[in-house]
Amino acid sequence: MKQLSLKTYLKLFWSTFTLSAFTFGGGYVIVPLMQKRFVEKLKWVEEEEMLDLVAIAQSAPGPIAVNASIIIGYRIGGVWGALASILGTVLPPLIIISILAMAYAAFSTNEYVAAVLYGMQAGVAAVICDVVLTMALGIFKKKNPYSIAIMLLSFVIAYFFNVNVIFVILGAGLFGLAYGYWGKRGHAK
Repeated sequence: MKQLSLKTYLKLFWSTFTLSAFTFGGGYVIVPLMQKRFVEKLKWVEEEEMLDLVAIAQSAPGPIAVNASIIIGYRIGGVWGALASILGTVLPPLIIISILAMAYAAFSTNEYVAAVLYGMQAGVAAVICDVVLTMALGIFKKKNPYSIAIMLLSFVIAYFFNVNVIFVILGAGLFGLAYGYWGKRGHAK
């Protein structure tokens, strides 16, 4: 991996810092913003690769925003890129939570703060729906019946049968592995 300039590392840090600082609602909200920044604006990552990186980040233990930042940072700038992006992702919530913790008594009973947070829940739900639709449309665009079947079966198992998401992800990974091994061998003949 080539060595990046200090300016590029700072751009990576600042990109993840601003995304993290102005994103409310958890990791699934930051994913489409990362896609817009790193794929569409900066063109550092291809769209399909971004979907793969998000899938890995989602499957790994820990917060998805932090995992995605580490993976994207590493992809762009190696170990130093991962460090720059993780620092940019973790600092804003650390600063904000530290400030809120100092003023917790005032915020905990403030009806205006509660109303703002309640209203933000609708926005967060819309952004999460956008992520789900974008990722699902990406799978449908490939027109691979195995991928579509795995996606739909995973949804049914998780939603209707209330199976733990860890088992759903592991099962989908195993099906994908099996398809990659046996499915492509069958097409090669």
